[in-house]
Amino acid sequence: MENYTYNSFVLQLEGLKVTEDSIYPVFFLFLFSYIVFMIMNLGILVLIFIDRNLHQPMYILFCNLTVSDIIGSTHILPRLLSDLLLPPSERLIGYYECVVQAFTTHLFATTSHTVLMIGLTIRLNLCRTLITNPFCDNASLFKLSCESVLINNIYGLAFTVVLFIASIGSVVLTYTKITVVCLTSKNKSLNSKALKTCSTHLVVYLIMSLSGYTIVILHRFPQYSDYRKLSAILFVIVPGGLNPIIYGLQSKEIRSFLFKIFHNRKILPSLKSQR
Repeated sequence: MENYTYNSFVLQLEGLKVTEDSIYPVFFLFLFSYIVFMIMNLGILVLIFIDRNLHQPMYILFCNLTVSDIIGSTHILPRLLSDLLLPPSERLIGYYECVVQAFTTHLFATTSHTVLMIGLTIRLNLCRTLITNPFCDNASLFKLSCESVLINNIYGLAFTVVLFIASIGSVVLTYTKITVVCLTSKNKSLNSKALKTCSTHLVVYLIMSLSGYTIVILHRFPQYSDYRKLSAILFVIVPGGLNPIIYGLQSKEIRSFLFKIFHNRKILPSLKSQR
């Protein structure tokens, strides 16, 4: 029988279920991933900021993507790392702090969806205190209530379907137009560049979509909670970690700028040794 604590504002995060022998390896794996993630994304931001050749609309949009990735990971991973080192009974979070984290989680995915969803979430009374997830999101907050969450689930699933159709539709339309241009154009250089850009974009899009929709689906199957937690963490780490590599390194301007930096560093020590 599950214990009920009505309208308690101190919640417990279930977190990741790892053995005592695995705590530190898992902790350092996530820590290392987060450090590499931040170095790559902040490095891209600094490069775009200091190189005037990169002050173009395309790179400004890329900055927005990078900032979004940084926010999306930073509001989850540091807290997750600290919770890993605590026993499950001490992984506590305030209800409003949890709501803010859930808001940021969904803001990371889509802003318009978040506003209405948080209006729907805080109306619920609480009778449970265990967050069955490594971090707060709306689906986890729904499970704290003993009231009917039918409206929340209908809205959440309906928006997911609409978002999925709109997203897939826009991608199909865009790629169709690009394909038509490539087929009618005899410029091999243009076709090669378009193919390279589109293929890398498609890889990131597919990874992000699959991991995101996997989380939505697995929330409906409690028996697969551990797989859902892993998918949620991968959704934060993997796309954001791949974006600087795929979008950044394929840019000729960024590659040439990095080459200049490393080339100059190699020349300076040799000049000093000659003196």
